[in-house]
Amino acid sequence: MRFGLITNLKRAGAREAIETFIQWSRQSKNQLFLCDDLKEISHDGLQFVSRKEIVSHVDILVSMGGDGTMLSAVRTVGAQGTPILGINIGSLGFLTQLTPQQLPPALDAIVKGEYQIEKRMLLKAETERMNEVESPYALNDIVIDNGPVSRLIDINLKVNGEDIVTYKADGLIISTPTGSTAYSLAVGGPIMHPKMEGMIAAPISAFSLNTRPMVFSPEDILEVKINSAHRQAGLTLDGQVMLPLKDSDMVVIKRADFYANFIVFPDNSFYKILRNKLHWGYPPSVT
Repeated sequence: MRFGLITNLKRAGAREAIETFIQWSRQSKNQLFLCDDLKEISHDGLQFVSRKEIVSHVDILVSMGGDGTMLSAVRTVGAQGTPILGINIGSLGFLTQLTPQQLPPALDAIVKGEYQIEKRMLLKAETERMNEVESPYALNDIVIDNGPVSRLIDINLKVNGEDIVTYKADGLIISTPTGSTAYSLAVGGPIMHPKMEGMIAAPISAFSLNTRPMVFSPEDILEVKINSAHRQAGLTLDGQVMLPLKDSDMVVIKRADFYANFIVFPDNSFYKILRNKLHWGYPPSVT
């Protein structure tokens, strides 16, 4: 099989994990392509390709790092649908199921076909200025906020053309089920199983005790309009791609017409990850 690798070299343990992957590929006679930003790795016979081209060379893409590296890998794959395996060398790792120590047996299982594909819904943002960004898609969330100025903005939300609510808040998060354990969770949004489909609208520091997060159908089309007294606002895709907005700009958000495909194994369930990452069921520490 042909494997590709995208890694955050700044993470502790990244080089050791890459070395493990290289040795496994040579011993197992499987091809390995590294993203060209890893050229400082000194090994004879390594194959490097650009981030734009790596997906066309591989059957499986491996993302080593934290959730940010995984989000970047999803944008790299885009609509091509190449399956992604996440290896966690980050701090939290909701999107990355495995540790570096689990990498070789996981790769062996993939070669044997002993794995499952879990489809994850993505969002698409549309604005008049969206041509300024390379990809308008988000796996976790689309955030519209007050940009560099810490002042309240008015955010009008319509669904399928129907006026729903105007928030007076620092911003609004539109999240997927995958992103329900990210920024949306931090502002009180619900947790949704990533196999589900839907969109969560969760305001950030809303100036009203009656304002609550809402869940919408994946078929719905959300329209978000900004009214900013200081005429500044911003749109962020997955916390990584940013676009400034002007007063009265309209953002249309809907489900993307393709999915991200994650490689998962039955012994690493979503609920097990929740228990481990959120420390559910742990008694309070005794001092």
